[in-house]
Amino acid sequence: MTHQPQKARPMQTEFHRIKRLPPYVFAEVNAMKAAARAAGEDIIDFGMGNPDLPTPQHIVDKLIETVRNPRTHRYSVSRGIPGLRRALAGYYGRRFGVDLDSENEVIVTLGSKEGLANLASAISAPGDVILVPNPSYPIHQFGFIIADATIRHLPSPMEEDFTDSFMRALDNAMRHSVPAPMAVVLNFPSNPTAKVVDLDFYREVVSFCRKHELYVLSDLAYSEIYFNDNPPPSILEVPGAKDVAVEFTSMSKTYSMPGWRIGFAAGNPRLIAALGRIKSYLDYGAFTPIQVAAAAALNGPQDCVAEARSIYKCRRDVLVQSFAQAGWDIPSPEATMFAWVPVPEEYAHLGSNGFAKLLLREAGVAVAPGIGFGEYGEGYVRIALVENEQRIRQAARAVRRFFSAGADEEVEAVTA
Repeated sequence: MTHQPQKARPMQTEFHRIKRLPPYVFAEVNAMKAAARAAGEDIIDFGMGNPDLPTPQHIVDKLIETVRNPRTHRYSVSRGIPGLRRALAGYYGRRFGVDLDSENEVIVTLGSKEGLANLASAISAPGDVILVPNPSYPIHQFGFIIADATIRHLPSPMEEDFTDSFMRALDNAMRHSVPAPMAVVLNFPSNPTAKVVDLDFYREVVSFCRKHELYVLSDLAYSEIYFNDNPPPSILEVPGAKDVAVEFTSMSKTYSMPGWRIGFAAGNPRLIAALGRIKSYLDYGAFTPIQVAAAAALNGPQDCVAEARSIYKCRRDVLVQSFAQAGWDIPSPEATMFAWVPVPEEYAHLGSNGFAKLLLREAGVAVAPGIGFGEYGEGYVRIALVENEQRIRQAARAVRRFFSAGADEEVEAVTA
């Protein structure tokens, strides 16, 4: 009896998790930007929140000093070296009056983005419901989508009664979600909206989440970029917050270290342990000299933080003033390195993506379309304060010329 050879299974080309990720909304604008630069055009780029300020010299010097020691070239520690975890605990004590156990309540991450994504994988099961504000930074929802969780959006209101509106949305989501949500994501000061909240807001959230046994994942990446006399608070300042909350911070914006990829999670020991467990399978921690330099940043002189804050504030003021003169009113952000700006009424029919493409083509100014941060971001664009004051004024002049020209033909081309 002869056996027929078994037919080979076709090679899989559609992958489950990849299918859950929509096409990158910013891709079209980014491709246009790259093509324009390749053609020799000068593009003023407010699109990506990529800090342009140099890392302070004393931090760079500590990196160089440490890397000269060959013993630091070996594998590091996935949870972060003890000195860096103690430095983060010290920062929380000085800045927020929060007492952290550096052994059980602090972990070092490869940036806050990696930390959020890995925690999502650590705590989510398929079908778990996660509450995420909309609009929001993409990893806040897609970290959980990659982990097969289900996202329920909380519209992020911009009105004055923000706390009342948000808590109503949170209560409504809790009562009408099946199964009941297991976690809620917060991000204040917010990327992209630059919204700030006070400690009373966090008190209400903590009280609600303790009552409903809901974890809170707070992203505090912009805690040190603020422009008034009220530094943004930490949710961990609320008594009992560590029962339910973990908070992510980052060196990227505070110390102008985006490419160094160092961040932290702090708070609830159970969540910290879960993140540590999954990280132990995935990485050996950041390069030790980078961690030593990060500890030097947290423990060392902080005038560099105040200086960066002052630079961003000056850029914000120039942006608001010069763009107003160009005919585009920009709400002045209280914090972050972003402005969240309504699309001008005469271009609203294009949508945020269409307007961003038109602005790039006709004015040589790149912005991030609001739709890239969720459907409730439609009608807005995000402007990052990553160009100097001279370039901001140059952009304002280009925008004024663009508005004056009307660009009827280009509007037709974009909508075609």
